[in-house]
Amino acid sequence: MRPANPEFLPDPALDRGEMEDLQFEVADAADWTDAFDFDPANVSLGTEASLTGERPLVAGVDQAFLGEEAVSAIVLMRGGEVVERVHAVTDLDIPYIPGLLSFREGGPIVAAFEQLSSDPDLVVFDGSGRIHFRQAGLATHLGVVFDVPSVGVAKNLLCGRTAEDVDGRPEGWRTDVVADSSVENAAPEDRIGHAYQSRQYDSEPIINPLYVSPGHRVSVPTATELVSRLCGGYKLPEPTREADAYADEAKGEYA
Repeated sequence: MRPANPEFLPDPALDRGEMEDLQFEVADAADWTDAFDFDPANVSLGTEASLTGERPLVAGVDQAFLGEEAVSAIVLMRGGEVVERVHAVTDLDIPYIPGLLSFREGGPIVAAFEQLSSDPDLVVFDGSGRIHFRQAGLATHLGVVFDVPSVGVAKNLLCGRTAEDVDGRPEGWRTDVVADSSVENAAPEDRIGHAYQSRQYDSEPIINPLYVSPGHRVSVPTATELVSRLCGGYKLPEPTREADAYADEAKGEYA
């Protein structure tokens, strides 16, 4: 799979100002409406008879690290079946800087994408999409680079604020994440994602919610609906769970 918009590739050689300028350009190019060919109702880990069409190909993306190298893993699934796994091991050129994750990890992920033999219908990233200081997190940045429908799923809230308190919510609960002064080029109270309680225990320990946001070619409500269809009783979506496990497996081969 090759980049459709190589002019947006994250270049770690840029200075911080140039990186942020590129992120603004990425956000301008991003489409936060539902612009895909599959039926969201057919996104499922099962084979229930109510599904009327072919399951879309969903890719999960995650990474493991070996010192200053990244093991970037992509697992492609159709329903609950893994159909392809690829990984790439590449150098990390810059340290982690909040808000600039795509410039640290984007190149390694692009290297893994280039090994995929099939184009996914949807990509789920372990990282933010529109919930980002410049509305251009990892899922948005690489979604635009490959022009692929994408969703970001983060474990922590990078910016913005939740419309309601998130503590101890029941499984299936969600609330808006809205823009505040930390989100540039957004109107106050713009909805940029959801806090989504994908799983919860009846007693301690309480599980914290996920922070789901559109990357590219997916709307806010649809992004969360897609993630809810992919969790399968776990906190994280199955494609990224599989990618996390595969990244660790591949890391073991090199370690």
